[in-house]
Amino acid sequence: MPFKNVIGQNNIKFHLVEMVQQNRLSHALLFLGNQGSGALPLAIAFAQYVVCEKMLPQPKKDSLLFGEESSYLDNNQHFTVSNHRTDACGTCSACIKAQQLIHPDIHFSYPVIPKKPGDKPVSTDYINEWREFIFQFPYGNVYDWLQFIGAENKQGNITAQECSDIIHILSLKSFESNYKILIMWMPEYLGNEGNKLLKLIEEPPSNTLFILVAENESLILPTIISRTQLIKIPALETKDIEEALTTRAKISEGQARQIASISEGNYREALQLLQHAEQDWQELLREWLNAILKTGPVAQVRWIEEASKLGREKQKQFLRYFDHLLEQAIRTKVIGETTDLHIPPKENDFLTRLNNLADISQQQAIIEELNKATYYIERNANAKMLFHALTIKLYHIIANKKIVCVQ
Repeated sequence: MPFKNVIGQNNIKFHLVEMVQQNRLSHALLFLGNQGSGALPLAIAFAQYVVCEKMLPQPKKDSLLFGEESSYLDNNQHFTVSNHRTDACGTCSACIKAQQLIHPDIHFSYPVIPKKPGDKPVSTDYINEWREFIFQFPYGNVYDWLQFIGAENKQGNITAQECSDIIHILSLKSFESNYKILIMWMPEYLGNEGNKLLKLIEEPPSNTLFILVAENESLILPTIISRTQLIKIPALETKDIEEALTTRAKISEGQARQIASISEGNYREALQLLQHAEQDWQELLREWLNAILKTGPVAQVRWIEEASKLGREKQKQFLRYFDHLLEQAIRTKVIGETTDLHIPPKENDFLTRLNNLADISQQQAIIEELNKATYYIERNANAKMLFHALTIKLYHIIANKKIVCVQ
């Protein structure tokens, strides 16, 4: 996929292009980003950019990929010459193959499971499944992948046999491009057998590029980390997720805004939330607060009964939405102006009422209770008991404030 198909992350895209254009690119990169940030799509797009036939003049065979003189960059830091592209062309033979994940010089490594007892599985055993997974779920996480290949409760691994295969593949000459690229997804699943790769990573064959894509730096072998150049992938901007949901998932701007605001920069999470996008969380929250503060026990029992029937995922989504509104309410109270926050008028009015209802310390106390409730829901707490207890706690937190109706 080209960079343009990767959601947001424009600063990272520019940084990657700039490293290539100015010949500051290490032979081993570590893309580190939380799930749903797009680290894997970025790695795939970057690999396509490197092999694109129209990206840069190709070096001679066996020449160095890194360290040659950089070329033209204009005074405005924009790449304007035709052979200094900021994205892969998408039309050359190399791009077409890269987009189909069949380019012979772009190799993939990822956690796999034995197909039968005694097997020593390698990534190529699952290459067809891998291609289908990336096409369908480019922002999926390792759990999604392992379930996709039928792992169930089995633990995925990047095996010693896989490491041997990597060493063999990268020792061969490239087929079509002047570059050989290995994208290793989730090196956290690489045990001590990963030490077999140290010499290859430290002294790779010419024009070889390693791209490791990880979520948790602490689970990667320190000896591997020390040999890579770290590229931190931040969480996606809310506006980028909102735009992606409206253009790709074809949902309304209002639904996209609600989902994006509580997805915490995680596009995978946003897609999960999309399954329940028809729910009007603001109306449900309004009913709850009015039951707590005005209409009394009968309305509270009725609301708790309704909330307990939502199911765990919807319950967590609702609590996250309330958490998001409280965080926005605190920001508006501290900042004073809301125009820079791009808050819709309806939501802005609701935030004003929340600020009238509780001060910052009370709002922070409510956020803490919401986070606890989300934790307990994830561990199968009884929904009726949980929301009943949470209703009482919220009442006592704001009991010393003036009782108002949340219209």
